[in-house]
Amino acid sequence: MAHAYTPGLKVAAHELISKRRILPLKGEVVAKVGDKVKPDDVVARTYLPGDVEPINVANQLGLPPEDVASFMLKKLGDPIAKGEIIAQTKPLFGLSFLKGLTNKSVATLDGTIESISSVTGQVLQRGKPIPVEVKAYLNGEVIEVFEKEGAVICSWGSFIQGIFGIGGETHGTIKVVVPDNQTRLQEKHITDECKGCIIIGGSRVTANAIKKAVKVGAKGVVTGGFDDKDLREFLGYDIGVAITGSENLGVSLVITEGFGDISMAGKTFELLKSKEGMMGCINGATQIRAGVIRPEAVIPTDGDIHATDDSKKYQQHGLEIGSPIRVIRHPYFGDLGKVTNLPSPLHVLESGSKARILEVEFEDGKRAIVPRANVELIES
Repeated sequence: MAHAYTPGLKVAAHELISKRRILPLKGEVVAKVGDKVKPDDVVARTYLPGDVEPINVANQLGLPPEDVASFMLKKLGDPIAKGEIIAQTKPLFGLSFLKGLTNKSVATLDGTIESISSVTGQVLQRGKPIPVEVKAYLNGEVIEVFEKEGAVICSWGSFIQGIFGIGGETHGTIKVVVPDNQTRLQEKHITDECKGCIIIGGSRVTANAIKKAVKVGAKGVVTGGFDDKDLREFLGYDIGVAITGSENLGVSLVITEGFGDISMAGKTFELLKSKEGMMGCINGATQIRAGVIRPEAVIPTDGDIHATDDSKKYQQHGLEIGSPIRVIRHPYFGDLGKVTNLPSPLHVLESGSKARILEVEFEDGKRAIVPRANVELIES
């Protein structure tokens, strides 16, 4: 049972990372297999249909719906400009001096005429197509292309998954601004030198620190914990349980451990510290429901992606003695340690129920017995 399933977050110092970069609708793929790409390089692009906006032309012109088409100056598919007259009644008896008494209907957006209804008398306007570009996100190589859909980018690098995040994909220079993983990330730690950087903190980050990061032009923040009140103060609303990642806040945030005064795992902090000065790519998108999406930090490194034999040294072996873990239930919630024993027999818990347990030694040297269901594996 040493290899029983245990959910976990990955913290890998060296891993072959692949990212699928897929368009929301079919379009044009501009990247080719073998291309070397950078985070801002466009690999595929398409156009989303513009917004639809109705105009009640029958009402504006004082006509029955079935007569609207006869008074349209623009036909189906014709281009229109905001403020342009699209329909107009004719002067009575054709007298030019009565033109001021005609009724008009004008376009409310730039786009095209989508439909003209003889039943409702409404005209639907379709806004201009919205361009969408999918970028590479990583420094790497294109290893696969999906026709009209996207591509796969591959790179060697360090990979760190988080618990929660906000904001989308961004990249910048890794900059550690705290002395250790237990120090709170506060406003005083963030200076003008953080512009364009991914700021690495230790423990909980304050709302004022996040605001300062936005002010100085930082790209992102990676730290151990965040308080829900600070999150609400920064966002201006309760985030609920919806997927995050679409927020346009000026900075992306990745929380590696959880909510509250929780220090970043020592191993994670040291890994990020060792990458200071390198380019990091982060994504705060999070989804905790079905189809889990975890926030992440990626630090791409140079290396031949085809030299895959090297990856055998980093293969995961599941939960075993020596595995780093995080406890995710009371009374040791948030504590980090390593597995010292994995007894096979079921253990009787205080509640009287039976469960498989493990023995853990925490970072401060204390030992405890914890149900296996109450821990999360920190994959290396």
